[in-house]
Amino acid sequence: MASPLVAVRNLRTLFPVGAHSVFRAPATFVHAVDDVTFDIDEGEALALVGESGCGKSTLALTLLGLERPTTGSIDFAGQEMTALKGSELKAARRNMQMIFQDPYESLNPLMRVGEIVAEPLIVHKLANARSDREARVRAALEAAGLKPPEVYLERYPYQLSGGQRQRVAIAAALVLEPRLLLADEPVSMLDVSIRAEIINLLAELKQTRKISILFITHDLGTVTAVADRIAVMYLGRIVELGRTADVLTQPRHPYTKALLSVTPAPNPRLRKERIILKGETPDPTRLPGGCRFAPRCPVAQPLCLASDPPLTALETGHTAACHFG
Repeated sequence: MASPLVAVRNLRTLFPVGAHSVFRAPATFVHAVDDVTFDIDEGEALALVGESGCGKSTLALTLLGLERPTTGSIDFAGQEMTALKGSELKAARRNMQMIFQDPYESLNPLMRVGEIVAEPLIVHKLANARSDREARVRAALEAAGLKPPEVYLERYPYQLSGGQRQRVAIAAALVLEPRLLLADEPVSMLDVSIRAEIINLLAELKQTRKISILFITHDLGTVTAVADRIAVMYLGRIVELGRTADVLTQPRHPYTKALLSVTPAPNPRLRKERIILKGETPDPTRLPGGCRFAPRCPVAQPLCLASDPPLTALETGHTAACHFG
């Protein structure tokens, strides 16, 4: 059996709050990513789902090395990312590219489209010949759905629609021919009419280029077209993980069920009864004892408050961290 492209093991990214000093109390920590383990195979799309603030974006930034993990390992194509620094980390990042949430902020408004897409090639010292660089830029724009590319090369971002801007951001990621795309809420800032186009584009890239994708979203309704598997994240930890069909049709964690209950359904007869969670998400610097979802869980039992359940294999073929799942 082939090794996964990405193998994350027991990853923690904690942020200290307060000063470190022998004269003061020890700092507390924000548990942004807390003991996360998962794999992504070559050519596979994994959707990372959860509400805002659960640690999804921090996890992506940690994979890229833009945030340093506190503990744990990130194996990318047989290379341990947490041990890399400087030029070695830069070289590894060439195969891992990020598509950010807001194309209105991620594109330099003073650069033309051609310059934006060419910049990664310049940074990584690839395609030094101008003709080669221009050919790669045109190919990336076409792959991102901006055809013919000559129409867009000299435009500035303000001259583009939101969907076109996101396609430019995708082209800038594709120009390096990466093996992994980290798509952080890539459609949340776009009009509903454009979202399906971008999601279908990512699904097409996965099929035609065999690119692996970590698709980050808070909306389970957007994952079916692109994701092979779903990982549900709550308060820094993955609480359910499995094939897309299994998680969507047979959710076992109460948090997953709550997320699905508020997913819009085109047919009113298919709408689920809405699950109302209790209270607010706990402070990530003061995690509750036992199951961290228990204070909000509508079916919590005394055992949940006392014992933190691990991810456990289910008869459905996926895993969930729930005593009663």
